[in-house]
Amino acid sequence: MAGLRLGPLLRYTDGSSATVWVETSRPCTAAVRCADGAGGTAPTFQVAGHHYALIPVTGLTAGTATTYEVFLDGTRVWPLPESPFPPSAIHAPGGEDGLRVAFGSCRWAAPPAGGHDPVGPDALDALATRLVADPEDERPDVLLLLGDQVYADETSETTQRWLAARRDLDEPPGNGVADYEEYTHLYYESWLDPRIRWLLSTVPSFMIFDDHDVIDDWNTSAAWLADMRATDWWRERLLSGLMSYWVHQHLGNLSPAELAADPVYEGVRKVPDGTDVLRTFAARADADPATARWSYRRDFGRVRLLMIDSRAARVLAEDSRAMLDPGEEAWLREQVLDSSGSYDHLLLGTSLPWLLPHLVHDAEGWNAALCRGERGERWARFGEKVRRAADLEHWSAFPESFAGLAELIAEAGSGRDAPATVCVLSGDVHHAYVAEPSWPGQGPDARVVQLVCSPVHNSVPASIRMGFRIGWSAVARGLGRGLARHGRLPRPPVSWRKTGGPWFGNQLMTLTLRGRSARLRLEQARTREGKGPRLTTLLDSELAR
Repeated sequence: MAGLRLGPLLRYTDGSSATVWVETSRPCTAAVRCADGAGGTAPTFQVAGHHYALIPVTGLTAGTATTYEVFLDGTRVWPLPESPFPPSAIHAPGGEDGLRVAFGSCRWAAPPAGGHDPVGPDALDALATRLVADPEDERPDVLLLLGDQVYADETSETTQRWLAARRDLDEPPGNGVADYEEYTHLYYESWLDPRIRWLLSTVPSFMIFDDHDVIDDWNTSAAWLADMRATDWWRERLLSGLMSYWVHQHLGNLSPAELAADPVYEGVRKVPDGTDVLRTFAARADADPATARWSYRRDFGRVRLLMIDSRAARVLAEDSRAMLDPGEEAWLREQVLDSSGSYDHLLLGTSLPWLLPHLVHDAEGWNAALCRGERGERWARFGEKVRRAADLEHWSAFPESFAGLAELIAEAGSGRDAPATVCVLSGDVHHAYVAEPSWPGQGPDARVVQLVCSPVHNSVPASIRMGFRIGWSAVARGLGRGLARHGRLPRPPVSWRKTGGPWFGNQLMTLTLRGRSARLRLEQARTREGKGPRLTTLLDSELAR
C-alpha cells in the first residue's frame, strides 16, 4: 500500500483551482477530495527512485474555504491519524477582505537539540501555532518564500551524521549535500516538522531559490564559476540542486495551464522514470541559462506578483555583468507593463535586496568597477578576492541592472493608470528594514518601497549586525562616496532613505492589500514557556490609503 512520505503542500491557488503536491512511498494514483465536492486526481511520476504527484484541484468557488483530504489508491492518508491540527483547507481567493501576502526568506530547518534552538524560535512555526490556536484568525492568503528554503552547504549535526553513513565527509563537498538523494533529506528535515507540515498544507505557498539552495554566493562571478566547475563535485551538486528545486519548489509555482504547456513536466510524466529527462533539462539550464525560466507571474485580482530569478539568470562576464540575461530582462519588462492600469499593486519578489545600506551599495558598485578593470589588473585581482570574501553580489554589484530596475519601476509607477504601490520584496541579508527611493524631478506617482524580511529561522553575527546599522549612517555614506569616486562610478539614478528598521530576529512581513490601500506589518517570533513560539508585532503601518 502506498504511503505519504512528504506533504501535502498547497501550492498554486486561484478562485477556481489549486494544486496539491505530495511525495509517496511507491507509484500510485493520488487524489484530493474536498468537502464541497471539488477535487482532482493525478498519477505519480518518478525521479531518482522517489515518487511525486502534483494534484490539480478543480471546482473551487472563489471567496470560499473548503477542507480537503488526500487519498492514495483510494486509501485516506491525510489528515494523519489522531492529528492534533485542524483540518487542512483550501481558501480560494476572491473575497472582499482583500489579499494578505506574508513573506520572508532564509529558513535553516534543523530541529532544536534537547529543546534548545540555537537560532531562536522559527517564525513559520510561530505562525502555525497561532493558526492552530484559532483557525478563524487572520491568515495569509499566500506565503512567499524568497529563497534559502534549504541550506545545501550548511547542514545540521543530525544531517551530517546521516551523510557520514553514506560517504567520507573528509572528501569534498564535505558536510554539504552531494547529490539528489541528499537533497531529499534536506526537504524531509524542513517539511516534516509537524507544525510546518500542517501550515504548508493549508496556506498556499510560492517559492524562489537563492544561493544556499545550491551554495553560498552562487554565481557571484565568472571567475567564481570557473573555479567551481574545475572541481570534481560541483556539477553533481548543481544538477541535483536544480532537479530537486524543480520537483519540490518550481512545479508548485506554475498554474495548471502552465503545467499543461511545460515540455519538461510532460516528458517526466510520460516515462516510467523521469530522472534522465530532468537531468538533461538541468544540464541544459546550466550550460545555457536562457533555456530555463525560473521567474514567474501570478495575478491575484488587481494585485500582480512577479517573482524574479536573481541567481541562475545572471550574465557574469565582467564587461557585460547583469543580474538578468537579455531574455529574462525582456520578460520582466513585458510582465510589468502588460495591460497598463490592470493592477493596483505591483509586487516584485527578488531574493536579493535592490536597495541596500548606502555604504554597502557603494562598496558593491566600487568592487564591480575594480573587477572589470577600471583601476587596472592588480586592482581587479584584489576586487575579486574582496567580492568573494564580503559577499558583494547584490543588485548594486550589477550597476546597470540596478539602474535598469529603477527605470522600469519609475515607468510602471507613473501616469494616470499607475498602481497605488510598487513593493520590492526581498530577503537574504538576515535582518529586516524598509527603504524608500526618490527620483530626480517628479518621480513616479505610485508609492515605491523596498521591503526586506529575513530570516524566517536563522541568525546573524553581532559584527554583521553592527555593520548593517552603521551602513545607513551619514559617516558611512561619506565613506561610500569615497569608494564610488575611486571606482569612477556615476551617481545612482535614485536616492533612498531607510524609513524602518533595522530589525534583527526571526520574522515575517505581511502586506494587506484592499482596493488601492496597502498596510504593512512586521512580526517577530518570540518564545513562550510551555506554549510554543508566538508572533509579536513590531511594525504596523499604512503604505497607501
